Amino acid sequence: MAKMNLLQAVNSALDTAMAADPSMICLGEDVGKFGGVFRATSHLQEKYGVARCFNTPLTEQGIAGFAVGIAAHGSTAVAEIQFADYIFPAFDQIVNEAAKFRYRSGNQFNVGSLVFRTPYGGGIAGGLYHSQSPEAYFCHTPGLKVLVPSTPYQAKGLLLAAIREPDPVIFFEPKRLYRAAEGEVPEEDYELPIGKAEVLRSGSDITLLAWGAQMVEMQKAADKAAEEGISCELIDLRSLLPWDIETVSKSVCKTGRLVLAHEATHTGGFGAEIAATVQHECFLSLEAPITRVTGLDTPFPLALEKEYLPDYLKVYEAIVASLNY
Repeated sequence: MAKMNLLQAVNSALDTAMAADPSMICLGEDVGKFGGVFRATSHLQEKYGVARCFNTPLTEQGIAGFAVGIAAHGSTAVAEIQFADYIFPAFDQIVNEAAKFRYRSGNQFNVGSLVFRTPYGGGIAGGLYHSQSPEAYFCHTPGLKVLVPSTPYQAKGLLLAAIREPDPVIFFEPKRLYRAAEGEVPEEDYELPIGKAEVLRSGSDITLLAWGAQMVEMQKAADKAAEEGISCELIDLRSLLPWDIETVSKSVCKTGRLVLAHEATHTGGFGAEIAATVQHECFLSLEAPITRVTGLDTPFPLALEKEYLPDYLKVYEAIVASLNY
C-alpha cells in the first residue's frame, strides 16, 4: 500500500496498465512530456516512449476519431479530453461511432478497448467552460459505460477495470478532488467491479446517494445529521452506466427515504433517472418524496460558484425536510 492522492492513483493505474499491455496507447493534449494539464500522465512518455504516450493536436474530434481507430484495430486506447466541458466536439464520434461499433457489426468488430478520461465538475473557480458535469448525456447512450470515482482507491481500481472492459468507457475524474482526496492505494494491480455501488455507512432513517466530489458533501451532511440523532445510510454510486439498482433499492426500501445529489443541472440530470427507478422499485416503502439536491438550471457561474454547487448544508436541509414530511 502507498499513500496517494486521486491524481497519483490515476497515474499509477495508467502505468500499471501500460506495463501489462504492450498495445496500450495514451493520447491527448499535452499528455506527453508535459504530463497533461493536471499531470495525470506524468513520466509515462519517458517510461514507455513517444509511440505509446503522445500529444495530439488541439482538436477533440481528432482525439476521439484517432482513439476509435486505434481501438478498432486491436490496440488499447486511453484518450484524455483535457476538460469534460470540451468533450462535446467529440460527441458524434463517441455516441454515433464508439458506442455503436459492436452493435452495427453484429459483434464482428468492436472498439471495446477504449477509454475516454476527462476531469469534470466545479470547485476550482473554473467558470462556465471548465466546471461542467456532462455525465447524463452519455448515460443516455446504449453501448457506453460511465464511471466516476470519488477516492484514490476507487480511481485506480475502476480505471484499470475500465481499460480492460470489453465496452467503451467514459471515465469522469472529479478534478476538485485530484489533490484534495488522499488515501491508501495498493501499488499492485487490482480492479473494482463496474456496476456495483459502495455502501460507505449503514443507517436506518434515510438513504444518501451521490458520486464523485459530491461524496465529500454527503459525508459532511451525514455527520451533521448524526449529531441530531439521524441515522443516514451513505452510498457512493461510482458506476452510473450501468448503475447498481439492487443496492440502492434495497437501502431505500429499508430507510423509506432518499436524498441524492449531483453537480449537474437539475433538469435532465442523472438523478432524475435514479429517482424514477427508485420510485418504481420502492413505491410502497417510501415515506417521503425522493429529493434531488443539484446544480441550478443556469450556465455554471464563476462569481456565484458556491451558491450554484450543492453542499452539505443544502443536503442537510433536504434530510430534515424529508424526515419532517
